[in-house]
Amino acid sequence: MAQSRSQFKRERNAQKDTRPRAKVTYARINPLKAKIVLDTIKGKDVATAAAILAATPREGARIISKVLDSAVANAEYAATERDMDIDVSKLYVQEAFANQGTTLKRIVPRAQGRADRILKKTSHITIILNER
Repeated sequence: MAQSRSQFKRERNAQKDTRPRAKVTYARINPLKAKIVLDTIKGKDVATAAAILAATPREGARIISKVLDSAVANAEYAATERDMDIDVSKLYVQEAFANQGTTLKRIVPRAQGRADRILKKTSHITIILNER
């Protein structure tokens, strides 16, 4: 027998991942450079990860710090508004990854009427938190 649409939605939502997360899309940083910074905070608790990002001089640390703050805010929202049992003080960075986004293609004039192409890479940075 075929499922009703509402029953199908209920089952799909029951299987949904409820871990707090944050994602930034089309961040103007090469994903390889972002992954270097993300690997330093994987597995760390939120306070330690924020301190590491504040002390890291790499260009991706500023963007990733904002994503981490957003993930913590999403966890606080889930704890209060959705009545989920999340203790914000026990959160740690369970997953952190950067996927490649679209590449912006720009052209620079060169000698003798030629043109070179500049590829400006973007990335999609995702941070997923969990409780210990």
